[in-house]
Amino acid sequence: MKTRTLAALLAALVLLVAACGSDDDESAETETDDTADADAGTEADSGSDADSGSDADADEGADSDGSAGGVAGVDIDAALAADLDGGAEPPSGDPIIIGMAMDFGDVSGYADIPGSEAVSHLADLINCAGGVDGTPIEVQVSDIQGDPEVAAQVTQELLDGGAHVLIGPPFADIGESVLQVTEGEVPVFFAASTEPNLPDASINSFLVTFDDVAQATAAAEFALSEGFTRAITFSSPGPYFGTNPEIFTEVFEAGGGTVITDQTYVPVDDVDFSAQVNEIAGLADGTEVVYSAMLAFQITALRGQLEGQGLTDLTYLGTDAFEATGLLFEENNDGIYHTTHAFVEPGGRLDLLLKSYEEANGTPLESGTFAGLYADSALVGIQGILDCGCTDGPGIGAAVAQLEDFDGFTGPMSFAGTNGGPTKPVSLHRVVDGVDTLVANWE
Repeated sequence: MKTRTLAALLAALVLLVAACGSDDDESAETETDDTADADAGTEADSGSDADSGSDADADEGADSDGSAGGVAGVDIDAALAADLDGGAEPPSGDPIIIGMAMDFGDVSGYADIPGSEAVSHLADLINCAGGVDGTPIEVQVSDIQGDPEVAAQVTQELLDGGAHVLIGPPFADIGESVLQVTEGEVPVFFAASTEPNLPDASINSFLVTFDDVAQATAAAEFALSEGFTRAITFSSPGPYFGTNPEIFTEVFEAGGGTVITDQTYVPVDDVDFSAQVNEIAGLADGTEVVYSAMLAFQITALRGQLEGQGLTDLTYLGTDAFEATGLLFEENNDGIYHTTHAFVEPGGRLDLLLKSYEEANGTPLESGTFAGLYADSALVGIQGILDCGCTDGPGIGAAVAQLEDFDGFTGPMSFAGTNGGPTKPVSLHRVVDGVDTLVANWE
């Protein structure tokens, strides 16, 4: 997979305790994969200061649309303006602990690396601005190494370390390993997954993204609204690479369109599409939209080969994988549409978070939209603690399941009336002269 985040691969296991001032002043603790301190933070239970400092009436002081900060008790805008070098005294007491079971390998590193960095930086900012009603946030990050068994071990270590909420890896196969250990004990937020089978409020499992049904539906409805009546899809059996084209086809054809052919391919591996291109050349008239969940370098390779057959007027529409795998680094990307999770509006919260991180660390956060999803996962967990006035996992999850119009970094989302997958807009983008531009927020 082409992903520029791999160059920024983090250490295998890091525990960050966020605080104002320089890193030298932080009481940070580092663990190794083999020697996790299972006793750390075990006193951060329902009797902790995080509990006593929570406000059960969490909506007080915030506008109904979240504009006063998005999280009652956390003024996001004040946190984003915090001066990490100002030397302000950080809050003290038992912290709210956010555990992150992350996969820093080739497959998931595109999201989990910047995501974990974003949450740690956000905790720094919130603590510097006074914490959550005076309670500090602590972020524990562990690498699951793409291994379900390691994921289970890491999850247990995070629970033993007192984590009040967990943020899990992007894909369902390893995510299920996390859920098998938590057994509903704490809420698990899947910040980058769009797989419809992961959310289940009854076992404290939540997405912070829209799911594949929502993004494929938005893509099909957008194509129809643009006047497309013919489509070509590329699919691979199974979740994501198969689900998105399948849902797109259902919605597109229900709206009066025709999918003239569905071509199969191997995700990640295929870059030679000569067989598929030859078949398409005999069917297409050049007015079609090409839809797939391909990675960025695969879409641009396919496009070049179709253009080599004279099909130069086709329109290309992809999923969030297009952005996640480096769309702006690929040649021949101009004009390609894709669905994603947010738009980095200049001067908006996500833009300010990304700029704050770069200023503090000297390097930018890659996959900025995904970084925002992880930051939102942390905020949703904190909001659950505030709303329930508790730190027990089932209580937090029950509060999250009732959240409405939550507004953080990636737009408004509501969990009420769902099974753990929020309703939220799908952001439709297009690459124009090398710049990822917003086309519409599809609801």
